[in-house]
Amino acid sequence: MKLPSWKVMGILNVTPDSFFDGGLYGTDLSATIDRAASMIRDGATVLDIGGESTRPGSQPVGLQEELDRVIPVIESLKTRFDTTLSVDTTKSVVARTAIKSGVHWVNDISAGRFDSDMSTVCAEFGVTTVLMHSRKTPLTMQMNFSYTNLVRDVVEELLSSVNHFIQAGVSRDSIILDPGIGFAKSVNDNLALLRSCYSFIETGFPLLIGTSRKSVIGAVTGKESSGRLAGSLATVAETYRQGATIFRVHDVAETVDLLKMIDAMNGGVDE
Repeated sequence: MKLPSWKVMGILNVTPDSFFDGGLYGTDLSATIDRAASMIRDGATVLDIGGESTRPGSQPVGLQEELDRVIPVIESLKTRFDTTLSVDTTKSVVARTAIKSGVHWVNDISAGRFDSDMSTVCAEFGVTTVLMHSRKTPLTMQMNFSYTNLVRDVVEELLSSVNHFIQAGVSRDSIILDPGIGFAKSVNDNLALLRSCYSFIETGFPLLIGTSRKSVIGAVTGKESSGRLAGSLATVAETYRQGATIFRVHDVAETVDLLKMIDAMNGGVDE
């Protein structure tokens, strides 16, 4: 059987206030580990561990609190599972500590804007680095944003971040781009970006899509976050068709089944 060309990144939030799963796992280490084990069984190839909510309007978390949330989880997962671990953080100290504790990827929603040392840390350890487009901070990102040419502006701003990381010593082959669905974007902006994956893929970097249960899906379907699975899967199917290969999701089993079925229909499974 051919190996899949995609990766499913399971979201493991250890926060009390994330928009969908805040508080479900982070208050109990054993519950968090059980959730991670479930996602691995369901086919997640990367687990993304975050200790600070970045939903619109969220308040920042102090350095020590974020460390206290994520490091015990990372250390526990490292001893139990042979799975790629990612840390979702904008703080270079958290990234450095997480890498030393066993993390392989750094997922920075600010693409280095919040902490100029992030690029140095990623370069020092040679980790895979996800650079996401955003503006301002989670607290203010949905206020007074505008674009001259949405897709071009987002691509150019991401490439500016890429250049900063490469100049710091990060390998070009280690960088993944994320257009930042829901971050300083209107509903129509988000939909336009989801129609324009080719513009990001043309840069030569792998493309990560993170739409799972986000508000753009609620705006289209009229559903609350608990009812947005079908809409989330639709975005995965369409962006995979366009060439995206990494999908950051809450619903690992359903996403894996979807991608397997698409591959099978396109001749990706040997007889």
